[in-house]
Amino acid sequence: MSLRVGVVAGEASGDLLGAGLIRAVKEMAADAVFEGVAGPEMIAAGCDAWANAEELAVMGLVEPLRHVPRLLRLRRRLRDRWQSNPPDVFIGIDAPDFNLALERKLRESGIATMHYVSPTVWAWRPGRVKTVARAVDCVLCILPFEKPIYDEAGVRAEFVGHPKADTLSPVVDTGSARRELGVDGAPLVALLPGSRHGEVTRLVDVFAATAARIHASSDRARFVIPVASDSLRPLIHAAVDTAGIAAVTTLVSGRSIRVMEAADLVILASGTAVLESALLGKPSIAAYKLAPFSAAIVRTFNLLKLDYVTLPNNLTPEPMIPEFLQENATPEAIAAEAIWLLGDEARQAAIRSSFAKLHDELALDASKRSAEALMRIAGHG
Repeated sequence: MSLRVGVVAGEASGDLLGAGLIRAVKEMAADAVFEGVAGPEMIAAGCDAWANAEELAVMGLVEPLRHVPRLLRLRRRLRDRWQSNPPDVFIGIDAPDFNLALERKLRESGIATMHYVSPTVWAWRPGRVKTVARAVDCVLCILPFEKPIYDEAGVRAEFVGHPKADTLSPVVDTGSARRELGVDGAPLVALLPGSRHGEVTRLVDVFAATAARIHASSDRARFVIPVASDSLRPLIHAAVDTAGIAAVTTLVSGRSIRVMEAADLVILASGTAVLESALLGKPSIAAYKLAPFSAAIVRTFNLLKLDYVTLPNNLTPEPMIPEFLQENATPEAIAAEAIWLLGDEARQAAIRSSFAKLHDELALDASKRSAEALMRIAGHG
């Protein structure tokens, strides 16, 4: 009898993880069937999509509230469908606020459940460890310090490595990347203000003004900005024009990884891209500004439990990425750090060395390890 897997992936990042998992499982069980909430990559890998992963792509603290009724209806439909026709195993990929409640209901019905990508219990709402314990038979952790947290709580967990480290290399052909993008500069600075309209609105003027200060310090400096979507292009164009750096700035449609590969320094919004930059071995500076109301909630209730908001700074022995948050994210402060870093070759070398070690710790073939764990939980391993 073929293996049948229920799956719910959250937005584009979960879609990529799910696609890698599906392909790895099918190498072990070619007739395995996957069904549930999937994106285009998972569908291409062979998943029967009942709904699209982008339906779960809601961000922030307050902003997602208007989506709650729709998401609750979707979750009930999925729960009812799988309870009436149980899969061998269910795996929720990221999207913990959606998936953990679904996993708990399915587990109570006797279905084996897994969660791929631990919720950030070490940074945000640590009480969720108990929620995870009730919801799943196994957590697949992508960060090395997560498994001990679950071990202590008596929750089965496996560290599978980080999928990004499997696909990105700190050995980068910078010249090739520059030729492909048609950019050059000494130095070349990549500016990544984010991919969502809100975060770009809050950061793009700051980054453009930062670039103007860097260029004033060194007129040979050039800048490249990956534009995540066409809807963001007018916003970015306006910021570049206002800062007076249009003549020394190249806008590239998408291809953020290639843009970072081409750069000597990356200035970016705190998020997934920071880890990508680190895995590419790039000296980086991170900044972020929450929406004012969301920032007030975080501060009032002391919700953030980390010393550093960027993931690499929590994975290396010493922090390698300067962080500028909220009112501290100013062009003056960021530019001063950038100018110093661009001129300090010894610090750049130390950063690259630290990031190379981090890459080795995380590059473990996460898709294969996750597939092996799934097969065991499903009783097929």
